[in-house]
Amino acid sequence: MPTIALTAVRKSYGSNPPAIDNLDLEIPDGSFTCLLGPSGCGKTTTLRMIAGLEHLDSGSISVGGRVRDSVEQGVFVPPEEREMGLVFQNYALWPHLTVARNVEFGLRVRKVRAAERAERTMKALKMMQIDWAADRYPAQLSGGQQQRVSLARMLVINPEVLLLDEPLSNLDAQLRLEMRAELKRLHDETGHTIVFVTHDQLEAMTMATHVVVMNKGEVQQLAPPLEVYHRPANTFVAQFVGSPPMNLFDVGTDDDGPFRGAVHDRVVSERRELNGQLRTVGVRPESIRLSRGPAATVPAPDGVLEFDATVTTVLPTGSSTTVSLDAADTELYVMSFQAVTAVPGETVRCSVDLTDLHLFDAAQARLPEPSAAASATSAASDLPAAAPSATRPSKENTAPWTS
Repeated sequence: MPTIALTAVRKSYGSNPPAIDNLDLEIPDGSFTCLLGPSGCGKTTTLRMIAGLEHLDSGSISVGGRVRDSVEQGVFVPPEEREMGLVFQNYALWPHLTVARNVEFGLRVRKVRAAERAERTMKALKMMQIDWAADRYPAQLSGGQQQRVSLARMLVINPEVLLLDEPLSNLDAQLRLEMRAELKRLHDETGHTIVFVTHDQLEAMTMATHVVVMNKGEVQQLAPPLEVYHRPANTFVAQFVGSPPMNLFDVGTDDDGPFRGAVHDRVVSERRELNGQLRTVGVRPESIRLSRGPAATVPAPDGVLEFDATVTTVLPTGSSTTVSLDAADTELYVMSFQAVTAVPGETVRCSVDLTDLHLFDAAQARLPEPSAAASATSAASDLPAAAPSATRPSKENTAPWTS
């Protein structure tokens, strides 16, 4: 399977800011790469340029080492000659043709013999588990079934690269779940290079081998899904990937307030090399542990940050509960996978391992991890800590509301 390389690609529409600005991106061969970002970030434009549906203003695109589009070299390979399959958001099936005729359409255009057409069509339909509907019309199928037909029509021409432009956005939640599993199975079976555009982080996290997070026409991070989640490259990625999003708050300024100032002092006491660099601290909602108990009078354990906060909202979802907190005028969100019986206005005790904090500098970039040789000495925290007790809440605590 080919590697797709975009080099110094730029694309603009009129006098507006460029949709894609000097983009350098390499999509590994055989990967399932998701272009992830908010509306207007340039992900669909990038996909359409790879497909040849949009012309570059500058830069070049190569697939498998062959230049497909280059302004400087005067090269442009038209879409139909790029050996790529493209699936649109709206299926784009011919309503007057049966499922089989829709799937074989590309083979007819390529003047493939009838016997071979029939064989390849049925093979593609069986791969997508929709062969039973070969003689039906699109209007007789559900949305998920139509999407399977659209995928089969793309697969039947055996393209080098599969390009998917938000193909699941029109489906309901159950069908999206089924199609995510179907696309993952398809990639595992065929090994095709797949480029998938989505604004849904759940789709990117569950299907992709690589995630490209984009914003304002630029790549913010390219990495495997779990690395994007656990080690976001900057504050944009940190807040965009995750639901609820990562809690971010500025520290190190004169108007920090007691909570933020105490967090800054505690982090810097553990990693003195960050003094003067630390500007933003982030923590995932699931990294904060809650428990009941009065305000503490002893310092927190080594490597643990403890503080009191006031519950403002409790939002149960069934499998988990999202709790919003007020920690000295700093709003935080917590996700708990255990039952939470706290009520608004109640004061709770929060604890976070210092290793679960994400640290960013003034340019909103991630600060480097501590070296293995760095010593981890703990200083007394200025934060209100938990009351002394026989046991402190831990990640393994199964009864966080026992005081």
